[in-house]
Amino acid sequence: MELIRLIRFIRPVCTVRFGRILGAVFIGVHLCLVLFSCKKYPEMTLEEIEAVRASGANTLVERTVRKPNTKNVFVTGKVGGTWNDSITSDPKSFNLLIAEKDAATTGVLAPLVQYLVDYDIVERVWKPKIASFKIDLDEEHDKLDITYTIRDDVYWSFYDDTKPKVKVTSDDVIFWYDEICGDEECGSSGYNSQFMPMEDGSLERITIEKIDDASFVFHFPRIVAEPVLSTNMDFGPEFLYRPAKEKGGAAAVKNLFTVATDPKELPSCGPYFLTEYTPSQRLVYKRNPDFWEKDANGESHFYPQERICQIVGDVNTEYLLFKQGNLEAYVPSPEQLEDVIEHADNALSADGNSVDAGGADDSERKNGYTVFNADGSMSASFWSFNQNPQNKDEPFFRWFTKKEFRQAMSCLLNRERIIQQTYRGLGEPKYSFFPEVNKYYNENLILQYRYSHAHAQKLLAAAGCTKHDDGFLYDEDGNKVAFDLTFASNGAVISDIVQIIVDECKKEGIVITPRPTDFQKLVDQLMGTYDWQTIIIGLSGGSVFPTQGSNVWVSDGNLHLWYPLQESPATDWEARIDYLYHEASCIVDYEKAKPYWDEYQQIFLEQCPVVYLVRGRSFFALQNRWDMTNVYFDNLNGANTDYVYLKGF
Repeated sequence: MELIRLIRFIRPVCTVRFGRILGAVFIGVHLCLVLFSCKKYPEMTLEEIEAVRASGANTLVERTVRKPNTKNVFVTGKVGGTWNDSITSDPKSFNLLIAEKDAATTGVLAPLVQYLVDYDIVERVWKPKIASFKIDLDEEHDKLDITYTIRDDVYWSFYDDTKPKVKVTSDDVIFWYDEICGDEECGSSGYNSQFMPMEDGSLERITIEKIDDASFVFHFPRIVAEPVLSTNMDFGPEFLYRPAKEKGGAAAVKNLFTVATDPKELPSCGPYFLTEYTPSQRLVYKRNPDFWEKDANGESHFYPQERICQIVGDVNTEYLLFKQGNLEAYVPSPEQLEDVIEHADNALSADGNSVDAGGADDSERKNGYTVFNADGSMSASFWSFNQNPQNKDEPFFRWFTKKEFRQAMSCLLNRERIIQQTYRGLGEPKYSFFPEVNKYYNENLILQYRYSHAHAQKLLAAAGCTKHDDGFLYDEDGNKVAFDLTFASNGAVISDIVQIIVDECKKEGIVITPRPTDFQKLVDQLMGTYDWQTIIIGLSGGSVFPTQGSNVWVSDGNLHLWYPLQESPATDWEARIDYLYHEASCIVDYEKAKPYWDEYQQIFLEQCPVVYLVRGRSFFALQNRWDMTNVYFDNLNGANTDYVYLKGF
């Protein structure tokens, strides 16, 4: 039900996390496994793999810094300096609606927009951001209102200070909710999230009403467990988007702010202005003096005066730039990890405390970098199978719509081999549906279809498949079991993972053809053409709340990967998922809701519409010229550099 941007990616522009959960850990496609190259290793037994993991992996971790954010403690910094970072592709637009479906555009615009509230995952509470909120329950009539009040000091500002700044008002939010997200022609991923199923099976819309220029209220037709999650949103300036829509409808909205627009014409209510864009070269951001969030000295805590984001062709170039000191931060690949750690000059000890200057002279330490480590990520990429009936005449449709076949694929997924051969042992299998941070995570609900060729053989037989004398597997109609595996083409880790899958399936006579694909084309296949067979992809972040991902897990969602936008559930189990999701989302009491969410998780783990891979351990390197006091790194928040500042300023 949450208002949701379709594409939320692991790595925003300039590495800085402009907000943490941003009202929801917004569901969207990401590439958590696909960015890096990795060395091939000979196939090993599971016992040998475990021995390697217990030795070399621990040694690497011990030579890095552990500094999770456990208290939200930040000191006051000083303004100044330039933060250098990079992205690997140009934005398609400077338009917030287009950003929902384009990774680069999302990241480029992130420093210019704000969310209503923010979920503090450390303290496990919602906190005001540009707005405060109040929830009113009407238990007698099973209704709920949530009222937001925007701060008085939030403005749409322009880098050209001759243009008047415009106060952010309730009109901006209402217009965006009603006229952008709420207009089906605009194609926003937030459209379906505005409707709630009622007990009688009908749908009613969550409506929005203006109270005054600062305040507005969302009216829920039913009580829900997480109304803040369902209504938190970012939005664009009504005074610019409304005239476009009134003149030319949804098409004119989408054509507003193309990449040909002078970036200085873009308003910002965030911490930075976008001031320069040179295609295929760089983007430049300047600090916004009107940004509302201030430190004890009355300064925005986004301390770098300037941010320069180079547009590079590939991740190898990024690594070279980081080693040269021309990028501030870097996420090393498994293959690069030993080299990165070997050349680090950590400014902090392993437990996150300052290092005495005796280990290296001050100039060396200032010119070096520090490597942080974090536990396995909350999310993981997965393997999914196309069950869209537009392919009903294809043999693969008949295979993929049988749960035994999908379960068999899970049994052929050698996660331990993937961990060793692509992650140097620094990872763990993903066997649960919800991550541990989700309050409805149940350690007893785990995947039963783990790596076992013997189990896979039984399941394939139950699905009507037989291995012939020629060594190939055939279905009951005599079709050879062969299908494509699509994956994003901008990295070698995913390529190595695919090769492992190909190899394991080949042992059972299954032929898989790898299909490396441009990421944006891959998104188009998922969202529009549906012309893929199987795919490895992922969802950004992790489901801190069970109701995150309404456009993914519910059958009518536009990113219900295996068969999106169903008019009615295609299977009994999907109908049951829909029921459990909608009912549990309206139950506030934990104990009453828990049985619903337990069954919900169990169905996904049994039906295997997605088969999770592994959770890789995370590493993050930061140049030592930045003061490390306000820097944290963990698997919940990622790299928190929102408060970073230069040493000596």
